[in-house]
Amino acid sequence: MANWNDDQSTRQGFGVSPNLSGDVATRTTFDAGLRSHMLSIYNYMTSGVLLTGIVALLFARSGMAAQVMTGGPLTWLIILSPLAIVLGMNFGANRFSKGTLAAMFWGFAVLMGLSMSTIFLVYTGASIAVTFFATAGAFAGLSLFGYTTQKNLTGMGSFLIMGVVGLLLAMLLNMWLQSPGLMYAISGIGVLIFAGLTAYDTQRLKNQYAEVRGTEWAGKAVVLGALTLYLDFINMFQFLLSFLGGRE
Repeated sequence: MANWNDDQSTRQGFGVSPNLSGDVATRTTFDAGLRSHMLSIYNYMTSGVLLTGIVALLFARSGMAAQVMTGGPLTWLIILSPLAIVLGMNFGANRFSKGTLAAMFWGFAVLMGLSMSTIFLVYTGASIAVTFFATAGAFAGLSLFGYTTQKNLTGMGSFLIMGVVGLLLAMLLNMWLQSPGLMYAISGIGVLIFAGLTAYDTQRLKNQYAEVRGTEWAGKAVVLGALTLYLDFINMFQFLLSFLGGRE
């Protein structure tokens, strides 16, 4: 950004070769910091997804999922607790330290594992694995696109958020209608929406680094960014599982 208060006497005159070494060094430092920042986000996100998967598998294989996830009060507590943590992390980020946010993130990942354990009771392990790796490949490609594209995806964000709201309303409606056709339509639209959000959120988190760099928010932004990408991945996985999952 230009400094309009620069003393004119410090500017180079015509015919003088500009000294680019400082700019190059600054840019190199910035790029290295950005890579480290994004890598930290991906590490948190990947670790959270793996933790969720391990907890879900162990909870299902132990037989406890079949006993606990029966639709009673404990079931709803497990299902709604992750939502409460997400809301708490987003609305309480100013008050919480990075350590507290990280602890909440890991707790969220564990609770999501308990909640998602039922997929191992409904779908075959092979189809879950295939869907997981398909989602991982798609996520990697979409996130790479969001990171490298020169196209501004900001305008796409509002449209996608509206799509999520519409998706939630359609899911609530289908809880009453119980329509298989509508369920598949919801799953297909859900995959597309969260695929778009993966690219959009990656670009947003990349651009956010310039604002949080060197501040106390940098560490918090890593955890919150990981939560965002985690949600994109998990939702894309669950909707894709409706198509690729083979039932037990």
